[in-house]
Amino acid sequence: MHGRDCVRAALLDIAFDSPVLVVAIGKAASAMTLGALDVLGGQIERGLVVTKHGYVEPPVSSHQRLTIIEAGHPIPDEHSLEAGARLVEFIAGAPADATLLFLVSGGASALVELLPRGIGLADLARANQWLQGAGLPIDAINRVRKRLSCIKGGRLARHLGGRRTLNLLISDVPGDVVGDIGSGLLVADAADDRLLPAHLPPWLARLMSAAAPVPDGAGPEFAGVATQIVASAALARRAAANAACRLGYDVTAHEGLVTGDAAIEGRRLAKFAMAAGPGIHVWSGETTVMLPDRPGRGGRNQHLALAVAGEMAGRADLLFLAGATDGGDGPGRDAGAIIDGDTIMRGERAGLNSGESLKAADSGRFLDAAGDLVGTGPTGTNVMDLLVALRIRA
Repeated sequence: MHGRDCVRAALLDIAFDSPVLVVAIGKAASAMTLGALDVLGGQIERGLVVTKHGYVEPPVSSHQRLTIIEAGHPIPDEHSLEAGARLVEFIAGAPADATLLFLVSGGASALVELLPRGIGLADLARANQWLQGAGLPIDAINRVRKRLSCIKGGRLARHLGGRRTLNLLISDVPGDVVGDIGSGLLVADAADDRLLPAHLPPWLARLMSAAAPVPDGAGPEFAGVATQIVASAALARRAAANAACRLGYDVTAHEGLVTGDAAIEGRRLAKFAMAAGPGIHVWSGETTVMLPDRPGRGGRNQHLALAVAGEMAGRADLLFLAGATDGGDGPGRDAGAIIDGDTIMRGERAGLNSGESLKAADSGRFLDAAGDLVGTGPTGTNVMDLLVALRIRA
């Protein structure tokens, strides 16, 4: 599932008879760029790589033909706006006969932006902070993001100038909806207001009125664009299940995605695991958390894991992993947590209360005190979250 391997495999059977310019955007941008370099090598004339601060791999950061921009995630920063401007300039400067190779992964929505007139960085940051804490599914979040953008929702395609474009995507969204991956930079999107959040703050509704219309998917700007998903949660889930099978476990990989409120889903999965027989259960998904005004430490996986821990307290036969496949759960550096039946006891010995931690969206502090946090660093991919329950024989 590593971005390098996925891109390499996708490019092996594709012939490029013109100079190639690479645009990689997202938390897996470095890994995906390495995959393109493996196959195309010197055929890549130049490239633009936009990724999260601290997510650039050394072979990419030192490459002379690549321009690197590290930007803010999950909240856009001034570098996100710099990346948007540089992206449009990069495309405009491409030879007319060049092939543009886009490598897009999760995180792109925050990492690159070109704003309509009348919207500034402070507005963009405020909007994203509200969206992150409103407990919304990703399609609703991206619906708002597209309305605040001059390049999302397919608008970037207007800058392609008819150039042949290959758009390779690592999916981090439910249903692998290509228009939701990176908010659909090169994917036309119907302007369907029914998908907008039901209740928007008045200040956000006013900002959304500034965006340009979404382009028609049948327009000529999309004629030369070919889009392909090269990695997804389903592939990661099957890979995890196969690895567990090779270790001799009885494994069930659940096809349905885990979505909705993280605490509610955590309790549901814990009860399922406690009632199941010995073996491993694997799920994928992306839950949501309604954040208080001043949230504490953690992300949705840590929130879900602490809810699981509350249900599993005292059990000696269960382990549970909740982790972000990109290595970053929320705004911190933790990927998630592995909890057991003594997690609650260990955290409470440190003077913390699990219920209060969940209410304050401060699960990371509790799990840190319990010694259960997992840190992987950048993983080179981003295919939603992986949830694994292990029931051993008592």
